[in-house]
Amino acid sequence: MKISITYIISSLLVLSILTSCKGATESNNHHEEESHEEHHETNTHLTKNQIASIGLKLGDFSKIKVNDYVKATGVLGLPPNAYAFVNAKSAGIVSGHKKFIEGNFINKNEIIAYLEHPDFIAKQQEFLITKAKLDLQKMELKRQQELMEAQAGVAKSLQTAKAELDILKATYMGLSQQLSYLGINTTSLSPDNIQKQIPIRSPMSGYITKINMHNGVFVQPSTSLMEIVADDHLHLELDVFEKDIEKIKVGQKISYTTPAVNSILYQGEISVIGKEFNSTSKTVRVHGHLEGKRPIFLKDLFINAKIWMNDITVNALPENAIINEGNNSFIYAVLNENDEETEFLKINIKTGATNNGYTQVTPIDKIPENAKIVTEGAYYVYAQSKNGELSHEH
Repeated sequence: MKISITYIISSLLVLSILTSCKGATESNNHHEEESHEEHHETNTHLTKNQIASIGLKLGDFSKIKVNDYVKATGVLGLPPNAYAFVNAKSAGIVSGHKKFIEGNFINKNEIIAYLEHPDFIAKQQEFLITKAKLDLQKMELKRQQELMEAQAGVAKSLQTAKAELDILKATYMGLSQQLSYLGINTTSLSPDNIQKQIPIRSPMSGYITKINMHNGVFVQPSTSLMEIVADDHLHLELDVFEKDIEKIKVGQKISYTTPAVNSILYQGEISVIGKEFNSTSKTVRVHGHLEGKRPIFLKDLFINAKIWMNDITVNALPENAIINEGNNSFIYAVLNENDEETEFLKINIKTGATNNGYTQVTPIDKIPENAKIVTEGAYYVYAQSKNGELSHEH
């Protein structure tokens, strides 16, 4: 039986077309499977029965007022006028040192020790002699004036008496000021009560932090004998990062703890915002007053603080709407919905402050327009997504 060439060629053409169609169909099917697989990995699907059984609720963001805060660290600090150094007012030998130790509280003008030096005696002696000469010169001037009035005096003698009186007044006032500076009362000073020592007094009330003297030591005015700090003006010195500094306002409340001492929550208030930027730590120094109960006084004690913002209105969702996974947080939004099932899209978010069961939410991913948010039962959607992943891996 003869087969024509035309028939053979026609058969080959048909076979080639069928093969091509089959390959295209298989390619399309494979592509659809990949798309479905990728689609399955991205989103989560729940049937109407599943949604009904778990009590899933859909809604939208709520507008609520929250009192957000900025975290800060710092120390318990003191202003410059809270520090005082005790120095000797003159060279001398320390004696009669009171038994103070570091940490003791001392009152203003309380005697710390005494200072002795022969110059103190000489200075008082010189003052008393000058005082006696001054009294005598006053009488001499009066006598010269009376002689001049009786036309029995000499003008030059009167002038000399006035000049000598002025010199003695200047000397007297100078010595009086020097002795007052040393702590000697010149009003009651007499030859019978010349003092051989002068008191060293505390310039203010506060706690002793350093003592650099003892009985018998010779000191100079430049020697710092003691350091005192007053806790009356104890305040908070907080370091706030540059990204947060624009949120800080004078009058905002502070809550803080002293981790090294206890876990008590103390209160304060922003008083001053620094104007200098620390380029190393990328922070700005903020000062705060202490309110209510105060922590134990320890200079430069480390603190953890929260600076509370004023109430602001934000987008928020119930806490049950938010899923936390490691360092990430997300919610679910409805992407597609039909009679058989609902498709949910995972939305990455950033969370903020929480108030009365609602948490501030800022979406990182775009939410489809008019999409409903899962407000109750988000955990079940999350669990279903995990089941889907396991089934897909299997």
